[in-house]
Amino acid sequence: MGTAIGYLDGRRLRRSLLAAAAWVVAGRDELNRINVFPVPDGDTGTNFSHTVRSIADALHRLGDAPLPEVTRTAAEASVRGARGNSGMMLSHFLLGFHEGIGQRMRVRSHELAAAIRRGFERLQGALEKPVEGTILSVAREAARGAERAASEQADILPLLRSTLEHADQALQRTPEQLAVLKKAGVVDAGGKGFVRMLEGVVRLIETGMHGAELPVEGAIDLAPAAVASVAAEQDYRYCTEVLVRGDRLPGSVEARAALASLGGSLLVLRTADLLRVHIHTDDAAAVFRIAEPWGEIVTRKADDMREQHRLLTTAARRVAVVCDSSCDLPDEVLDRYGIAIVPLHVLFGDEVFLDRVELAPAEFYRRLRGPGPAPTTSQPSPSQFAAAFEHAFAEADEVVAVTLSSALSGTYTSADAARRGLADASPSAGVRLVDSRSASFGVGLLALRAAELAEGGWDADAIARELERIRGRSGMFCTVDTLEFLLRGGRVSRLQAWVGKLLDMKPILSLDGDGKVVAAGRVRGQAALLPRLFRLLDARLPPGPPPRRLRLAVAHADVPELAARVRDALVERYHPSEVLVAPVTGVLAAHVGPGAWGVFYQVEDGPEGGRSPQPAP
Repeated sequence: MGTAIGYLDGRRLRRSLLAAAAWVVAGRDELNRINVFPVPDGDTGTNFSHTVRSIADALHRLGDAPLPEVTRTAAEASVRGARGNSGMMLSHFLLGFHEGIGQRMRVRSHELAAAIRRGFERLQGALEKPVEGTILSVAREAARGAERAASEQADILPLLRSTLEHADQALQRTPEQLAVLKKAGVVDAGGKGFVRMLEGVVRLIETGMHGAELPVEGAIDLAPAAVASVAAEQDYRYCTEVLVRGDRLPGSVEARAALASLGGSLLVLRTADLLRVHIHTDDAAAVFRIAEPWGEIVTRKADDMREQHRLLTTAARRVAVVCDSSCDLPDEVLDRYGIAIVPLHVLFGDEVFLDRVELAPAEFYRRLRGPGPAPTTSQPSPSQFAAAFEHAFAEADEVVAVTLSSALSGTYTSADAARRGLADASPSAGVRLVDSRSASFGVGLLALRAAELAEGGWDADAIARELERIRGRSGMFCTVDTLEFLLRGGRVSRLQAWVGKLLDMKPILSLDGDGKVVAAGRVRGQAALLPRLFRLLDARLPPGPPPRRLRLAVAHADVPELAARVRDALVERYHPSEVLVAPVTGVLAAHVGPGAWGVFYQVEDGPEGGRSPQPAP
């Protein structure tokens, strides 16, 4: 007889959620295969996996922590990374679970059962039109199972087994509650994802297993999701999502009221400073127009569900995207697209930190300005890249990796060593490696485009070729506030640094075609920088009509107000399709110093100025 589990604390919950996420990811393909409700677009497994991977990544970054911090981190990560109906519903459950845990450092069985009940109540209250036979039904029975077990004994393992048993029984009843499931001969895909999370936790406790790859089921016949028809009331074209950040966001009820007339499957998630909307609609642009006044649009998407359904009948391959931590993409973007990052290292004396993982920006800049040793940096090891590639292959058939310029760092070399080692061990596991020949958003914008193309059904070879084409139409200009850090790195001489400081000279740096740092110009005084940068950027952009798809980004070293002004000026002058703004990660800020900032551009038009070319069939 096993040892009783008398309480749940932060360390135990964190391990449990990591195991739950791994088990969901292992069952991704089966969840996609049975996805027929609310629309048969075959992406519930992908969406649920993206959501739980966002949670897992956040918990890996968190490390061992008190219980309230673990529940808060998981809930907030699920909001940032939620995808699709299933991801949004899971997020509501986790927000409620976090509320139920409160500030307790440990919870007993009856308190855990109450938190599960609160998760269900939060989920139910968020649904404008609750539908039985979905995660809602499964979560309700899970709460009943937990409460029943808690009323009988204090041991948490029997409670978890009872929760799983009741949830699975509810899952098996979903075909009787939804005719579309019964017709297709499947259970609800989102509900099954929820059950798999519970299974992952119980498996961890009983066997110590975190997850395992599953054989492909139904490889000969078409998946139920491919042959199911769409109900007339659900036949909208676009699965639309938008994530807004701000301090004056509307309440969930107000946001739902503003959007309700535009479509169905409407879900709204609201935290203190984030609001995420999911809706199926025929007018995605109207959704974005309504959301824009609410605050800063962090991410947006509009997936063509009819095209997704059509692609289910083909052998479309899935591609995962990996890049290194120099990419400077915000966490919300990484989570939205499931882009994995491999951290470089930042060293302060003998202390070594994983970039973006173990060293928060505020702490980095405090140390940078302090009296201690100057920071240095080092590349990831091949084993770090190998682990990231193996994780990516657990979710996808192919991998595209984008790295920091090989002329600036050995990061590309480490990634290539990992790629070759993986190919030797498993010839079918191919990684397409792309040298960005850039840094910061020069890496990030290419990785973001790769993820978009992967969602569009492109294979790894086609994506890599397109990134190499776009790379030739991309670039950056940056400047520094002080020459001290360029002097440390040998980019300028001591005399140049002294004269520059004396005359208030501001260098403008760029990258050549090989990804090496070159001087693009210099001006005297901060006020002259932006006009000169505009002239340089004008000369770099293609002649003729403005690009139809121009992506811009502003990276800054602890000067957010300046970066916001630069962003506004770029929008007014160039009308880009998107402008991202983010702080420079520590591994780059160590070389440019506080006050530095840069503008990155990426022209994604096709060779003739139109849409990007399509992959070969």
